Amino acid sequence: MAVGGRTFTADDIVEKSPNDKRLYRYIQLPNGLCALLVHDPDIYPDGLPEHSGNSEDEEDEEAEDSEEGEEESDETDDEEETEVRDKGSKCASQKKAAAAMCVTTGSFSDPYDAQGLAHFLEHMLFMGSTDFPDENEYDNYLSRHGGCSNAYTEAEHTCYHFEVKRDCLKEALRRFSQFFVSPLVKAEAMEREVLAVDSEFNQVLQNDSCRLQQLQCHTSNPGHPFNRFFWGNKKSLADAVQKGVNLREQILRLYHDNYRGGSMKLAVIGGESVDILESWVLELFSDVKKGPLVNPDGGSELPIWKVGKLYWLNAVKDVHILDLSWTLPSLRKGYVKKAEDYLAHLLGHEGKGSLLFFLKARGWVTSISAGVGDEGMHRSSFAYIFGMSIHLTDFGLEKIFEIIGFVYQYLKLLHQNSPQEWIFKELQDIANVDFRYAEEQPQDDYAAELAEGLLVYPPEHVIYGDYAYDVWDAEFIKYVLDFFRPENMRVDVVSKSFQKSDDVQREPWFGSEYVEKDIPSSLFELWKDPTEINACLHLPAKNEFVPSDFSIRAGKAKCDWENARPRCILDEPLIKIWYKLDNTFKLPRANTYFRITLKGGYSNLKNALLTELFIHLLKDELNEIIYQASVAKLETSVSLYGDKLELKVYGFNDKLPVLLSKVLVVTKSFSPRDDRFMVIKEDMVRTLKNTNMKPLNHSSYLRLQVLCQSFWDVEEKLFLLNDLTLSDLNFFIPELLSQLYIEGLCHGNLLEEEALNISKIFRSNFSVQALPFEMRHKEYVMCLPTAADLVRDVRVKNKLETNSVVELYFQIEPEEGTALIKLKAVIDLFDELVEEPLFNQLRTKEQLGYVVDCSARVTYRITGFCFRVQSSDYDPVYLQGRIDNFINGVEELLDGLDDKSFESYRSGLIAKLLEKDPSLAYETNRFWGQITDKRYMFDMSEKEAEVLRSIQKGDLIEWYHTYLRQPSPKCRRLCVRVWGCNTDWKDADSPIASAQVIKDVISFKKSAKFYPSLC
Repeated sequence: MAVGGRTFTADDIVEKSPNDKRLYRYIQLPNGLCALLVHDPDIYPDGLPEHSGNSEDEEDEEAEDSEEGEEESDETDDEEETEVRDKGSKCASQKKAAAAMCVTTGSFSDPYDAQGLAHFLEHMLFMGSTDFPDENEYDNYLSRHGGCSNAYTEAEHTCYHFEVKRDCLKEALRRFSQFFVSPLVKAEAMEREVLAVDSEFNQVLQNDSCRLQQLQCHTSNPGHPFNRFFWGNKKSLADAVQKGVNLREQILRLYHDNYRGGSMKLAVIGGESVDILESWVLELFSDVKKGPLVNPDGGSELPIWKVGKLYWLNAVKDVHILDLSWTLPSLRKGYVKKAEDYLAHLLGHEGKGSLLFFLKARGWVTSISAGVGDEGMHRSSFAYIFGMSIHLTDFGLEKIFEIIGFVYQYLKLLHQNSPQEWIFKELQDIANVDFRYAEEQPQDDYAAELAEGLLVYPPEHVIYGDYAYDVWDAEFIKYVLDFFRPENMRVDVVSKSFQKSDDVQREPWFGSEYVEKDIPSSLFELWKDPTEINACLHLPAKNEFVPSDFSIRAGKAKCDWENARPRCILDEPLIKIWYKLDNTFKLPRANTYFRITLKGGYSNLKNALLTELFIHLLKDELNEIIYQASVAKLETSVSLYGDKLELKVYGFNDKLPVLLSKVLVVTKSFSPRDDRFMVIKEDMVRTLKNTNMKPLNHSSYLRLQVLCQSFWDVEEKLFLLNDLTLSDLNFFIPELLSQLYIEGLCHGNLLEEEALNISKIFRSNFSVQALPFEMRHKEYVMCLPTAADLVRDVRVKNKLETNSVVELYFQIEPEEGTALIKLKAVIDLFDELVEEPLFNQLRTKEQLGYVVDCSARVTYRITGFCFRVQSSDYDPVYLQGRIDNFINGVEELLDGLDDKSFESYRSGLIAKLLEKDPSLAYETNRFWGQITDKRYMFDMSEKEAEVLRSIQKGDLIEWYHTYLRQPSPKCRRLCVRVWGCNTDWKDADSPIASAQVIKDVISFKKSAKFYPSLC
């Protein structure tokens, strides 16, 4: 192997936060590859060990042998407590190593006769290399060493990234580097991986935002880079073959022409010195083919879209969205001026005087977002696309042209009020504070961010570039503002209220129905120069939440280092507060989380709906305050879990008590208005109609509907919601707030006295009686009968959804008693062992579908284990059979696992459990999970790691036979099967040996037994 030198190197070139302890070195290899090497001292806080496990011989020999959180989605009720890895605690924490490679080749480089090729190439690089020919060697190595990987294809680049246990970085890099040196691109693997690309496309086939993006591509000018089908699918790639295209030749040509050193940006994060990291990069990446940066073919000088058109797109979900797009020149070189962000701040503002505030008052609009998106299409090297996404009410759908008119009134206001330096300065101050006190993120995310940063910023600003408001340039802002003209605007409307007519067209790849209409020229003239500007539209006021006190509390309190975990500092009938001063991250940030249990908020369906209405209306009322604070990086979250209002206020701690006080003052005295009640109720109806449109969400919903005693069905909620009135709600609210119980956590840059003062804010605003324990809602989970083998069959909600899902759930045991930790350790280790073989067998080899996974499920502290497959090609009966076949073969897999491999998996899991929380937010969320689950075991991951050291292979085999293999009496299964539109529903009635089919859930639950409530 040739090991070259480097043509350029620089230490201390990267501008970083004063609080960033990492060391950065930027190098360029003779082949043109640029790399950023990052020494993270927290990976080996006690110094690099003498033998760090990065020995080539040791790993080659091995190769031959070879948080508690809540499951949330935008569509499902937040009913389930689910296993997400606990992070380690401060006294035994580790960080992982990571790397990422960005190649400046993406979907814009697709040949027109083989669309989706760049995405297909991304898939193929995982399928083996000359040095590591096994298709799953890379993923298998990472899986055995506590790691994971991912990749994505953008318009102008493709990014590959991974993280791994700290002492396995070099060997992971060895496998990773071969992606860019000698991939095999085997013909037989290509045939299978085309199906994976197709399955991935089928995942988004019913996604309205993806359909809109493809419509914008389809209707762009022929010859323009946008005029492509980026995803690729079986048809686009198979069509290429039918036209005589040799797909393997094309993919190799794309690789050899573009995957060259000059097109590559690498980031490597390790605990080793930058000298060692550099030596590894030189050793492993010097064989990357030399070559300059290759630009895609022309066409970018063409206008993207036709002028004066409006496109109506038939939506899958019940939504009304007005999408406005303006084409700007590429503003990459002006990143220190942030002109587009200045304009996004004003057009997307939500305070008094803003477009949203004005249009909401009219009952036309529910939300507005504005700015240049992060997607490569919107932020390319030749053009930026500035978008406004405006969510409309039913009434607003009839006022589209009027709404656009008010947008142009606001734009005229911006022209008349020349750019305001004080607004830019406010954004600059917030960005500088955010940069100075930036929180860390997971290592692989950070590696990918650095590699992407090298694509668009000079090396010195690879971190700082996103935060840079360095140059106030009013003329440049005016120059950008001049592009916001009607003749430079594209208008799209996405709505279920789609009026079919003779001129309906179909977008060829998604099959979406759309109509192209001309916008009347008279409107264009009106929008060009509005005759007036409504007096309600004006620039925002100064932000009162911009922080100014950044003093660090750690060091001021007594016994700082003794309190590694939260402790209870207040325990009264009304309120209980947990507290932990941050001694780890030492940033001026704090996270304050609270759950306020409301009287009778979930006691029956009507109460549950009225409580939900109250929460949505409260959020609507609070929006202006919450938005202003969020601009200043002080965030608020208001949500509902059963009968509990969850309030989170987090960010820079300086103004946190001020914001919390304002929120609670509004909450205690809030009285909904009729106009907002009607809008919010309409929005709730729409949300309920859209629930379970995604089959994966639908399957989880159906499982929880069986398992949970208190579960209000979506259709029942819709039926009752229609009859609820404002008077019902106003009568209900005083009773709802008449008795409360509050439990909270104050964590971060707060002294104990400050945390107690926060509790006083609650007491001063809620002088009510405490809600007794017996009056608080309890969650009860069904205890599946001995040897249960249950099946639930349901059709997809969206009649055009081709995907089917099988979710096979095994109920294990309640989380209680001394066996809790060992049970969790065995389940987690089993998950580590089978996850990659499951994926390799059912996804890579059998190509059942894009989603193939397994994981622990903890439903209100009742443990379980799930296998899931989603497929657009096979029906649920077949999918269930393949899952069962895999489960039956797990015994052979476990028996064949040698001691060395078993130890790799075990030590990899221990490393995950003891992984250092990357930020205060991660640590807070880990603590909060323990509080909301009423477990209060803040060192749970440490205890699990300790127990894992004594777990043997035999423990896993025994657990597997006890809980996953029939006919064991403790093997209790519930198989949820969601049937896609292309399957034969009659097959659901096929007799299933020994299985009990649940036809009527309500009747089934009436005769069931339930576990005692644990949380």
